[in-house]
Amino acid sequence: MSETTPKIAAKVPAVLDLEPGTYWWCACGLSAKQPFCDGAHKACEIRPVKLEVTEAGKHALCQCKRTKSAPFCDGSHRGL
Repeated sequence: MSETTPKIAAKVPAVLDLEPGTYWWCACGLSAKQPFCDGAHKACEIRPVKLEVTEAGKHALCQCKRTKSAPFCDGSHRGL
């Protein structure tokens, strides 16, 4: 991984039941707590993405880090 190319954490989305609140999605792929940030991005230039959940429910969060609609999965993992 270069300092500007995210590491692929997984080639499937993380489908999670999330409660309302603020979450930080890992954009670099280095976090041990995928798909959420654990501060590992300090080793690169990629920063996490803030996610504000207003309604409880299922959310498919990208883990391949190639989505064009971060932090949500857009199917980009299918091309990897």
